[in-house]
Amino acid sequence: MSIHLPFVKLTHWQQVAFASAILERMLPNYQMFSENCQFGDCAVLRNQLDLVWQWLDKNNAIKINVNAQLNKLEEQTPDPEAFDAFGVFPALDVCMAMMSLLQLIQSNGTDKDHEDINSVSRLSYNSVSYYVELLLLDDGETDIQTNAINEHPLTVWEKETQYELFDFLKSATENKRSCQLAKEIVLSEGLSNLGIEIV
Repeated sequence: MSIHLPFVKLTHWQQVAFASAILERMLPNYQMFSENCQFGDCAVLRNQLDLVWQWLDKNNAIKINVNAQLNKLEEQTPDPEAFDAFGVFPALDVCMAMMSLLQLIQSNGTDKDHEDINSVSRLSYNSVSYYVELLLLDDGETDIQTNAINEHPLTVWEKETQYELFDFLKSATENKRSCQLAKEIVLSEGLSNLGIEIV
């Protein structure tokens, strides 16, 4: 069970704003992994996301050198084989989502299959469902059914947040105020998509 949003209804700008807001919810997962495992520099990803928000504000005529940013991102991307901590998986999801976001900007609206925007939505959802599965295992569940994952509060919250964000952005004006409101939608609880407190 995953999320299937009709991204074809969003403009390129609205898609980039959607992906950026979703990444705001994911980024604290990378930060926590980075601090716990002494790997990577979360500030690099934070700067990349800030750059994208600046790009979305049309009053700033900024250009992003996507290839240079992808190279920087590659250095921050963890290899799951090298870590035995669960946190490596959501951290990897953050890096892959950031890569999709940068490629989405680079595509300039030519990605007719909406692969990059779908990828960001799916990576965030998969982070949550995988984490929920581990939580259920920790609770002693042995035969985990799909509906147990789908009905978990974190999964429900993830879906609701993505749908609320989509509904807001599909009629949002392409300006800085819309960016601020999109951030408010995803950060109102002060928690990442896995329920980690944002500091």
